Amino acid sequence: MVNPMKDSDLDIQSIDTTLYNEDLAPIPHSKRSWGWFEIFNVWSNDIQSLFGYTLAASLFLTYGLNGWAVMAAIILAGVIVMYLVNLTGKPSVKYGIPFPVMIRASMGVRGANFPAMLRAIIGIFWYGVQTYFASTAVALLITALFGAGDGSTFLGLSGVAWVSFVIVWVFQIAIFWQGIDRIKHFLNWAGPLVYLVMVALMIVVWVQAGDELLPAVATIFSASGEHSGSSIAAFLAIVGTMVAYFAAVVINFGDFTRFVRSEREMKLGNLLGLPLNVAFFSFIALIITAGTLVLFGEALTNPADIVERVDSLPLTIVAALTFFAATVGINLVANFIPPAYDLANLFPSKISFKMGGLITAIIAFFVGALWVSVISQIGVPGFVNALGAIVAPFYGIIVVDYYLVKRQHLDMEQLFSSDPAGAYHYVKGWNSKALAAFGMAALFSISTVLIPTLSDLNGYGWLIGAGLGGLFYHFLMRSHKVAIASTQP
Repeated sequence: MVNPMKDSDLDIQSIDTTLYNEDLAPIPHSKRSWGWFEIFNVWSNDIQSLFGYTLAASLFLTYGLNGWAVMAAIILAGVIVMYLVNLTGKPSVKYGIPFPVMIRASMGVRGANFPAMLRAIIGIFWYGVQTYFASTAVALLITALFGAGDGSTFLGLSGVAWVSFVIVWVFQIAIFWQGIDRIKHFLNWAGPLVYLVMVALMIVVWVQAGDELLPAVATIFSASGEHSGSSIAAFLAIVGTMVAYFAAVVINFGDFTRFVRSEREMKLGNLLGLPLNVAFFSFIALIITAGTLVLFGEALTNPADIVERVDSLPLTIVAALTFFAATVGINLVANFIPPAYDLANLFPSKISFKMGGLITAIIAFFVGALWVSVISQIGVPGFVNALGAIVAPFYGIIVVDYYLVKRQHLDMEQLFSSDPAGAYHYVKGWNSKALAAFGMAALFSISTVLIPTLSDLNGYGWLIGAGLGGLFYHFLMRSHKVAIASTQP
C-alpha cells in the first residue's frame, strides 16, 4: 500500500491518528490498478458459489412461474443491483476511500463505527460458515483420492473434514496476507475458470440428455411450482430474493471501487457482471437442472449431488477444485475484505487491513469449526440474518447523504479530523439525526425477519428498509442540507 501522505491532498497537521491509517486513507488515481474485468470478477465469484448455483437453479422450480418469467425476474434483479452499486461505488471511485470512511460523512467520524461493526459481525460469521462449505469441496477431493478415513468424528467433523477445513483456512490467510493485489489475481483466475467448468458441465449434460433435454426444459417451464399467491407476487419475490442475495456487497461496494481507475470502468464491470452475468449463469443452471431431470429422474439443484450421482473420479476432481475456487472467491469478496476494513476503522492506529483480516480469520475459525455441531443447531443464522436486515437502512442513508445532502462533495481532511468544529463531527462524533433515521427504518426491516405476518416481505424487505432509511434521513437532515448548500461554491 502506498503512503497516502505523499500522494494525496491530505494535510498531515489535520489528521487524527485515531481515525487514520494508510489502509483507510484515500488511494490516488495514479496508484489504482483495477478495471472493468476486476469488477466483473467480483460479481462472477459472488454468484458462482455453491449457494449461488443452488439458488439460481431452485428459483426455476419453486415459484410456480413460467421459466421465462423467472429469467426476466432474475435479470431485473441484476439491473436493480447494478444501479444500487453504481450509486454506492461512485464516491469511492472519486475519492479512493473504503466504506467505513465513506459513512463517516453521514454517521459522524465516531458514529461510523456502529454500522461498520454491524457489517463486520455479519461478515465474520459468514466468513467462517463459507470457509466450512469451501472445505467440503476439499473433503470431496481428498475422499475421492484417498478414501473417507475411519469414520470417527470430533464436533461433528470427520478427520478428513478437519484436515480440509484447516487447509482452506490457511489457504485464505495466505492469499490475503499478500495484500489486495493477490486477492485481485485470485478473483481474476477463479471467475473465468468456474465459468469454463460450468459451461463444460452444461455441454456434457446436454449431450448425455440428447433429444430429451428440451422437453425437460419445457417441464421446468410449465409453472408447476408450489408457491401460493399471484404471479406478480411470485415475480416480485424472485426479484427480492436475488437482490437480497447481493445485499452483503451492495452497502460496502466502495471497498472495491476505491481501487478502480474510473467510474466508466466501474459501470462497465457492473453491467457485464450483474444483469448479463446473472442471466447467462442462470441459463447454465437451467440447462444443467433440466439435464439432471432427464439423467436421474429428478431435478437436482446442488452441484455436489450432481457430481455424486455421476460417480466419475475425473469429474469429482475438477468439480471439487471448481467449487473450492468459487466458494473461496465469494468468501474473500463478501466476507473478508469488508470486516478487515471495518475492524481497521475501529482502532486505525492499532489495527491495519492485514491485522483486521487476521482477527476476522481467527474468530471465523471457531464459527466454521462449530458450524455442524453447535451453531447450525441453535438458530444463530437467524440472528445474523436479522443483523443483515438491520443494516439495510444504512444504504439509503449513505446514498441520500452523498447525493442530496452533501451534493457529491466531501472534504477528505474532515473525514480524518476529530475537531469539534469539523464538518463530520456533529455531536461528539455522532450524527443523532442519522441514528434516528436508522432506528426508525430498522424497526421495519427487522420486522420482516421476526414477525411471521410480515414474512412475505423478508425477500424485498431489504429494499424497503433501505428506502425508508434514505427517506427518514432526508427529512431529518433538511436544515443541515440548507446549511451545507450555503457554504459550498
